[in-house]
Amino acid sequence: MPDVLLKRPWLLAFLLGALSVLALPPVHAVPVLWLTLPGFLWLIGRAPGWRRAAWWGFGFGFGHHLAGLYWITHSLFTDIGRWWWLVPVAAPGVAVPVALFSVIPALVAWRVAPGWPRVLGFAAAWVGAELLRGVMFTGFPWNLLGTVWAFHALPLQPASVIGVHGLSLLTVLLASLPILRSWRALAGSAAVLALWMGFGAWRLAQPLPADHAVRLVLVQGNVAQDTKWDPARRMPIFQRYLDLSAAGAREAAATHPGQPVLVIWPETASPFLLAQDAEAMRLAGASLPPHGLLLAGTVRAEWGADGQLRSLFNSLVALEPSGEAVGVFDKAHLVPFGEYMPFAGIIPIRMVTGGVDFSAGSGPGVLRLPRGLPSPGPLICYEVIFPGRMVGGERPGWLLNITNDAWFGMSAGPYQHLAAARLRAVEEGLPMVRVAQTGVSAVYDATGRHAGGLSLGESGFVTVGLPAALGPTLFGWGGLWIPGLMSLFCCVFGVIWGRRRPRPMP
Repeated sequence: MPDVLLKRPWLLAFLLGALSVLALPPVHAVPVLWLTLPGFLWLIGRAPGWRRAAWWGFGFGFGHHLAGLYWITHSLFTDIGRWWWLVPVAAPGVAVPVALFSVIPALVAWRVAPGWPRVLGFAAAWVGAELLRGVMFTGFPWNLLGTVWAFHALPLQPASVIGVHGLSLLTVLLASLPILRSWRALAGSAAVLALWMGFGAWRLAQPLPADHAVRLVLVQGNVAQDTKWDPARRMPIFQRYLDLSAAGAREAAATHPGQPVLVIWPETASPFLLAQDAEAMRLAGASLPPHGLLLAGTVRAEWGADGQLRSLFNSLVALEPSGEAVGVFDKAHLVPFGEYMPFAGIIPIRMVTGGVDFSAGSGPGVLRLPRGLPSPGPLICYEVIFPGRMVGGERPGWLLNITNDAWFGMSAGPYQHLAAARLRAVEEGLPMVRVAQTGVSAVYDATGRHAGGLSLGESGFVTVGLPAALGPTLFGWGGLWIPGLMSLFCCVFGVIWGRRRPRPMP
């Protein structure tokens, strides 16, 4: 290792964190963690005190999240004349508070004895920090370490039992074992990986229920964010969606005659307030076959008795071929600074487009569809990144994630978002249908297998059958309690083990 890095441990921690991002989507170079996590544990073991350990832990987290969230800056270029000054600080501004959670596993690793206690304590604290990150300050569980396995359905299957946080725990444990410099530990790591993949293969070999007799038409307009709300382009954009919907519905009807057709548009696809615009609803309905239904992302408005705008919602609207709205679902988990301004009146700038913050809907639920069609559980935009919060009081027949990732261009952001959606399908045992403005749009069955979709930056449609749901999974029943208890067990076991062995000086 170069002497300059050994003499600057914070820089080394930063580089190890940044290098770890290669394991995340879209690269999925998972073996890199077998280098970076032991390297970080070795570094923490050399810390002369808890303050240095905390500072180096922050450095690792800052490098990890700065490299993993660089694409946030891309959203500023949709109005660069206004937000140019935020370009150098946007990604660091998000990475800094998220990196603070990396201090927790660093301090635990420094405090407990080297060897197995340190590995167990580090893994438990890592997942504990992930769990905290998912709830504090409205939550931001982006790029959880378990998502490194989302390149294929096979390694994701344990998520049906332990969730993505459980995958994170196993990943940190196994990747940290080289620090023990023990052939037994490495052999045990290989055995666990073999069992892991064996469980995945066994679960994927189980027969699935037959698909629903419903055809989905995923419509991806591929509309750039900087042109989306241009008044001169609204009608051409709307017409693009109408034409793609009509072509997709014709294909679905020709290949599977008699089956109901669900045409799905992404988040805020309509450049008009679709639920309040009678002519837009008529045109949208006219693009459907007689037995079709449109599920369209749109902004929805409510006005007061005085005619003043009262509320805006980020919504999903269900339309019949007649143009009648037969259902609506409003987004509940809003994006701070993107859809509403927290600390209103304290922060002197306003980043939300328009003069009114979005209002929140009632939370996870089911959108009931007419004619006995299976009811989806809608998830708008980043609502899909929150494990254990997909299902409300009633279990839906499938999950529907509509999103507008055009904000982030041709970057890693859409692929990271996609990986989270795939994991939710496995965790809940429910098919996931994801429709994105610029991609990636995809359909995953209830085991996370890819059933069809459209690539990033592609304009078009794809017709896919709606996969059937499995029964409730163990994770769907126990939720975040399961990985939480797993982490607690590792922590307690590590502490007990550490007390039986004297802690040598670093």
